[in-house]
Amino acid sequence: MRLKVEFTTEPFDLDEAPAHALVARAVIERADLDAVDVGPFGNTVEGAADTVLGAVDALLRESLGAGATRITLQVNVLGDAGRDAGGDVVGEGV
Repeated sequence: MRLKVEFTTEPFDLDEAPAHALVARAVIERADLDAVDVGPFGNTVEGAADTVLGAVDALLRESLGAGATRITLQVNVLGDAGRDAGGDVVGEGV
């Protein structure tokens, strides 16, 4: 199964990236994820379920430890490699 996670950490600081945001970015960058998009108002990662869930665990623990007061997550199931979220095979003439 593949997962896509969108997350933000708060509080925001528009002048300088807060410590919790830098920690969150470091956690995501060291994880073995397939796709990472880090931005000022939201971040998105994709990968195998076990890898993503491990990264989310580290993200929560380390960002909270670095001063985050709120972390918002959205998790979407993308499906297995070669299958869509409904379980159908993709990319083959069916």
